[in-house]
Amino acid sequence: MEEKIVIEINNLTKVYTSLFSRFKVKAVDNLSLTIRSGEVFGLLGPNGSGKTTTIKTLLGLIFPTSGEALVLGKSPREVAVKDRIGFLPEESYLYPFLTAEETLDFYGQIFKIPLRPRRKKIDELLELMELNHARKRPVKEYSKGMARRLGFAQAIINDPDVIFLDEPTSGLDPVMSRHVKNIIIDLKKKGKTILLSSHLLADVENVCDRLAILHKGRLQKVGSVKELLSQDQISNVTLKGLTPELQEKLKKMVTQAGAEVVNVQLASDTLETLFLRTIKEDPDEKNSGGDQPDL
Repeated sequence: MEEKIVIEINNLTKVYTSLFSRFKVKAVDNLSLTIRSGEVFGLLGPNGSGKTTTIKTLLGLIFPTSGEALVLGKSPREVAVKDRIGFLPEESYLYPFLTAEETLDFYGQIFKIPLRPRRKKIDELLELMELNHARKRPVKEYSKGMARRLGFAQAIINDPDVIFLDEPTSGLDPVMSRHVKNIIIDLKKKGKTILLSSHLLADVENVCDRLAILHKGRLQKVGSVKELLSQDQISNVTLKGLTPELQEKLKKMVTQAGAEVVNVQLASDTLETLFLRTIKEDPDEKNSGGDQPDL
């Protein structure tokens, strides 16, 4: 059974024109993409590549110059569509004098969530984002990472079907960054469709099913992460207990078979894996029973 298309972009072009001159900038140039239900899709590109313009168009915040952008088969400007969308912008714009509880309660009321389920949802989200210890503190006292997590909670308080995440791990330490990426994976398992834009390539590689690379408003590449990263002519073979003598014998065997040994080196972790393992192995961390609250 073919998966439902949730986001559809057809020949989208957006041209910005200065109010005081004839100078024009083509931010998005004839872009076409489809994103399926339950998919985590990454949008990559340098600054000025058209990522933000594409997301704003899909949110119904700006109008395309030509082409169309559909969410759930309809215009994103329709109120019924907006009720099913969640959005975490690159900068979390939160009211500084409200507490975390009050912030989520405010957004819950915007989506007309009744009082009892709204309170239950607030408790669940504060627990999920590990902000329970600071639920009564004004947001102005939050660190950047704490504000980012609260912004994420705000983005999903309406239990949206489609979630737009712009730099979701910005300002987070590696431990909390991994936690947020796990939340994204869990949302996918629940059938949510997620469009993720990030400058952190490891984030995209870790959680995305497919990705698109934009440059100067034009689509350069699109496909699954595995498909785009694989190299047809090179294979990785992992061996354990390889002595120098055996290594030389293997090299000769490979050469005699008509292949080539390009590189032999010790296997290595990613820096993220090393960091997380080091934290978990710290005796103080094991004895504390969990992460320390942000200060």
